[in-house]
Amino acid sequence: MKTILSTLAIASLSIYVAQAQTYYGIKAGTNLSKVTNFEDQKYNPSYFITGYADIPLSERFSIQPGISLQGKGTKMEGPIFSYDQKPTGVSKQTLNSMSIEIPVNAVYYLPAGSGDFFLSAGAYVGYNISGKLKHTLTSNGKSTNDSEDVKFSGSNKMMNRWDAGLNFAVGYKFKNGFLVQGGYSLGLLNQNASKSSKNFQNRSMNFGVGYQF
Repeated sequence: MKTILSTLAIASLSIYVAQAQTYYGIKAGTNLSKVTNFEDQKYNPSYFITGYADIPLSERFSIQPGISLQGKGTKMEGPIFSYDQKPTGVSKQTLNSMSIEIPVNAVYYLPAGSGDFFLSAGAYVGYNISGKLKHTLTSNGKSTNDSEDVKFSGSNKMMNRWDAGLNFAVGYKFKNGFLVQGGYSLGLLNQNASKSSKNFQNRSMNFGVGYQF
């Protein structure tokens, strides 16, 4: 009997989802990113672009699967010391990475004024497609710069391809479909493939605007 009831419940939910009005949207904005386990960091600014579907399960609750292009990374800065421990310059490193992510979020809408406040939480799977590591050394008034592409394979592999984590966001959607939001991305997988350096995970704040139609 329980099996029959469970089957009927799943079938009813499937029919409801199939018949429900599905909305689509796009969001874009700024990422401010760091990584874990490293000191002397500053937020690395980048961008994100996300396309998604909004599938209502009730009047106030939706599921939002999507696909997203995400720029992340970090900036690290520290002093250079002479043999007698006097500071002689500054070393700066910037890691820029770009990934394709597939998020699936649960969204709760709360009517307010001319639209809805919303709370969003979910998970994502990401795949790193490119990266660049830049190094600037400033000493005695002179600067030198070099950069290299991040390697995701081979004997000199620097970063892992796959990432996964959690997403959280809060925002407001107007009745005309325009929306604003702020969020946080919590990476859970180690991104560092080098055995000679520390493990690290991505951390990113985001602020963006979008339109749902």
